[in-house]
Amino acid sequence: QLQLVESGGGLVQPGGSLKLSCSASNEIHYYAIAWFRQAPGQERVAVGCVAAHGDRTNYVKSVKGRFTIFRGNTSDIVYLQMNNVILEDTARYYCAARASTECKFDDMDYWGVGTQVTVSS
Repeated sequence: QLQLVESGGGLVQPGGSLKLSCSASNEIHYYAIAWFRQAPGQERVAVGCVAAHGDRTNYVKSVKGRFTIFRGNTSDIVYLQMNNVILEDTARYYCAARASTECKFDDMDYWGVGTQVTVSS
């Protein structure tokens, strides 16, 4: 059983940056890792993902060019670097793991409990 814990959320001003972490209980080299977010009153939606065994990434249009997902130097952590944030980025952010090589947003096997990001001036 893989456990995921997100951290790094908080309050950030528009235009600012924030780095979220997704820490795993075991190695996640073999998992594709995706980030999702859920704003109040809205459904959870995908943000981006990184494929297993490498650095291939995929992002939704709304964050492309602003957010970056990358694996850490150890095999049990993945980051979500958020730059030039906007008010609409306010949400609870979740990481999820999929026991598959491919970077996808469905059939995730494991989920974290999320970390809150609030963008406000």
